[in-house]
Amino acid sequence: MITDCKPYPAYKDSSIPWLGEVPEHWRLRRTKTVLRERVQKGFPDEPLLAATQTKGVVRKEHYENRTVLALKDLHLLKLVRMNDFVISLRSFQGGIEYAREQGIISPAYTILYTAQQENHRFLAWLFKSKPYIENLSLYVTGIRQGQNIDYDKLSRSSLPLPPSQEQTAIVRFLDHADRKIRRYIRAKKKLIKLLEEQKQAIIHRAVTRGLDPNVRLKPSGVEWLRDIPEHWKLIRFKFVAEKIVDCLHATPKYSEDGEFPAIRTADISPGTVNLSSARRIEADEYERWVERLVPKPRDILYSREGERFGIAACVPDGSRLCISQRMMVFRIRPEHNPVFIMWLLNSKEIYAQACQDVMGATAPHVNVSTIRNYYLAVPDRKEQDSLVVEIVNATKGYSNIIDHAQCEISLLQEYRTRLISEVVTGKIDVREAALKFPAEANAEEADMPEEDEMNDAGMVTENVEIEE
Repeated sequence: MITDCKPYPAYKDSSIPWLGEVPEHWRLRRTKTVLRERVQKGFPDEPLLAATQTKGVVRKEHYENRTVLALKDLHLLKLVRMNDFVISLRSFQGGIEYAREQGIISPAYTILYTAQQENHRFLAWLFKSKPYIENLSLYVTGIRQGQNIDYDKLSRSSLPLPPSQEQTAIVRFLDHADRKIRRYIRAKKKLIKLLEEQKQAIIHRAVTRGLDPNVRLKPSGVEWLRDIPEHWKLIRFKFVAEKIVDCLHATPKYSEDGEFPAIRTADISPGTVNLSSARRIEADEYERWVERLVPKPRDILYSREGERFGIAACVPDGSRLCISQRMMVFRIRPEHNPVFIMWLLNSKEIYAQACQDVMGATAPHVNVSTIRNYYLAVPDRKEQDSLVVEIVNATKGYSNIIDHAQCEISLLQEYRTRLISEVVTGKIDVREAALKFPAEANAEEADMPEEDEMNDAGMVTENVEIEE
């Protein structure tokens, strides 16, 4: 996509560390001359907005189950107009957010609008570029979770501004490139979803029927389990698990420099713990969260609350982690294979038992007493071991293709990040390339991911409670 794009013919030193050299004809402007602050309040009838790191500033109602916002007086909230920019309490991590809706938002946020309307789409790309986000860390005040951006200082910093027509060309190029990349990623994710469904079907068959397709069945006597292999035993989970430990009902003190992953519901999928996405805590906080039980490899992590309840995964080898909010950890008795039990907990039969606590609940969660009394149908340890080996062998091909597709997605995301950075900072000239691309009608939504592309973790940047 950028093979035909070359650097500009002449550059000058911007004297800005994060920006470096810029095209000679670009201007450098103080932020406060490009943007104006909006401090309007008193619009209680406007919709509530949420600042997200993936879709910008949008209506909060779309994420009602993901956030909690306690507000005592809507008149205190700031007005946000479409195309405004919002500096949230986490902008130093994900950039300044672009408003796609008009509404009201927490007064803790800084609302900005462009002095010249034609700049807003170029600035939207600039504010989400990697160099600019890294630059924002220079203007952070506060400690850890209380950190915020000091806009008074940021307003005195400089921004690169190409001529108006060039901004239009840059926006057209990035809109087109971004749209193509996202379509490809979306196709890869659909493939992964299909393969995961195939894997789960193989696993489900193994943990509910065993290896023998002609096995004799018997009624389980339990509504959710139906028929089970004749030689399997029906047992409650509390007699399978040696320890069943719930999380502390508190929020860990996360630290960017922390050594230990604190696993949340967003960090697990059936059979997999994503350590790279987990937030970290330091040693003293880790000791507090493992006081009841130190998770060790092959212990089972289980989500019991929120939209992603009823998911199980084993602790990876070589990891030192703890559970965070909404999570539990199980240690399985020696007479059972922990991996087999983990896959059984992920089955639709066990999920159906979990759902008896969730029906009609406004905040989905599974009671610990319900979990302890799950009905499980299990063979002896020897057959459990054989089934685990069979699952690994039967799903290996699917897993390899999934890993390859996920690697491609990561490379594309890295490419997208680099492309945006090089274009908005003037390292490559895309004016000629942009002429080949049509100005699509939905260009305003070019950098908006589809619903299935969004990451649950950290989607809403901050929730603020307004005190009387």
